[in-house]
Amino acid sequence: MNSAIVIKKFNLSIEGTKILTDINLELPKNQIIAIIGPSGCGKSTLLRSINRMNDLIEGLEYTGSITVDGDNILSPNTDVTEIRRKIGMIAQTPNPLPMSIYENVIYGPRIHGLKDKVKKDEIVKNSLERVGLWEEVSTRLDAPANKLSIGQQQRLCLARTIANDPNILLCDETTSALDPTSAKKIETELLELKKDYTILFVTHILRQARRIADYVVFIYFGEIVEHGPAEKIFGNPSDPRMKQYLEGSI
Repeated sequence: MNSAIVIKKFNLSIEGTKILTDINLELPKNQIIAIIGPSGCGKSTLLRSINRMNDLIEGLEYTGSITVDGDNILSPNTDVTEIRRKIGMIAQTPNPLPMSIYENVIYGPRIHGLKDKVKKDEIVKNSLERVGLWEEVSTRLDAPANKLSIGQQQRLCLARTIANDPNILLCDETTSALDPTSAKKIETELLELKKDYTILFVTHILRQARRIADYVVFIYFGEIVEHGPAEKIFGNPSDPRMKQYLEGSI
């Protein structure tokens, strides 16, 4: 397997309460990896560990390693800002910045020092095109981002993440606040984007995981129960807990 992320013996606790236990995973590049499991099982905590977004939680402790592009991102000398640029996250609820559509997209490159107007324009256009939003907003880039529909706002947030030129996209129930049509648009764009990105997608909707996942990780009470190609996991799971989850009995 050509691995994008390698996690070894990763344990995480908050104020002494164990959340994730002995996580060992090798996740493939350029695939959509669905992270599934019951509510409260640690899906989002695992996702947020991969770009160090849990760091500000009081009482957080972790051991083990998470290696991305050959570097252990949990190392004390890691540049966390750079990690979060390379590993972008799109949250459950759209969170556009209180500024224009254009400034939302270019915010990251601008704060990292990009000043060239032609280059900024190129990044904005390319990023919006890649999420299927350019044709919808190209004539009103100066309009406030919060005037967009919820579905458009979420695609804008995806464009803002892409503008930072990441390697990995983390999607934390990214479509759960959207109507079915808007959710389908996000799914379609992610299927296209996986050509250039590794995408980790937390979802509690099994139908969605079946539609878009290439690889599946099933978490239960903070432990990895089963993981592998989606066809194998959904078609012939080996762990009885996985079978019960697919049947809706746990």
